[in-house]
Amino acid sequence: MNTLKLRWLLSVLLAVGASGALAQDFKVGYVNTQRITTESTPAKTAQSKLEQEFSKRQKELVDQQAAFKAFGEKFERDAPTLSESQRAARQKEGAELSRDLQRRQREFQEDLNGRRNEELQQVLDRATKAVKQVADSEKYDVVIQEVVYVNTKHDITDKVLKILNAGSK
Repeated sequence: MNTLKLRWLLSVLLAVGASGALAQDFKVGYVNTQRITTESTPAKTAQSKLEQEFSKRQKELVDQQAAFKAFGEKFERDAPTLSESQRAARQKEGAELSRDLQRRQREFQEDLNGRRNEELQQVLDRATKAVKQVADSEKYDVVIQEVVYVNTKHDITDKVLKILNAGSK
């Protein structure tokens, strides 16, 4: 039994010693994806593209919301003077306007989210290529993202941003 414990202890010590030697040659980098998706030129270009693409529809929705609000205010003012059938017809019209507005808002949001995801994926694909370029040129063994804590000496985000921004000009 004591020899089994001794063998186990020796194997642990050898493993720790070997891993210590390997750790000296192991180079780790970190990339802050959020910075890439907000600060890089491709990300800013994608955001501008989305704003241009969806601005007309967004304005139409804002106008439709204002018209719906005005319809509701007019109904409130006119309600005391309307007959029961007129009031019911206007309520029905208001409900239809509300459903149409909600449907258009939902469709707008779905379309915007889909396009945003497409554009974001393109930015992330380019960022991945830039990360690989930095990792290859500087001999990183591992590049990670999404960590709880990282020492700034391992952060290669600025290098990746430099490559992305240079490639966009």
